[in-house]
Amino acid sequence: MQKEIFPIIADLISQTLGVSRDQVTNELAYGDLPEWDSMGHMNLMMALEEKFGIQVSADTITNMVSIPAIIKYLLENHHV
Repeated sequence: MQKEIFPIIADLISQTLGVSRDQVTNELAYGDLPEWDSMGHMNLMMALEEKFGIQVSADTITNMVSIPAIIKYLLENHHV
């Protein structure tokens, strides 16, 4: 399932942060790109909420700081 959701998350990150899809690797994390700063992170969390119809708590926001962490959260909480 992780392989199937990665392209969705990668496209969302690319669009939200305004970066090339080629820059989004499967291990990308907060701070790896200048665009994934605190504002970029909040925009990404809002995009995830909209895309998956979820509410992300403040605690969860602080933990979802990499693509693997985002995918893990979505899978564990049955959002995909």
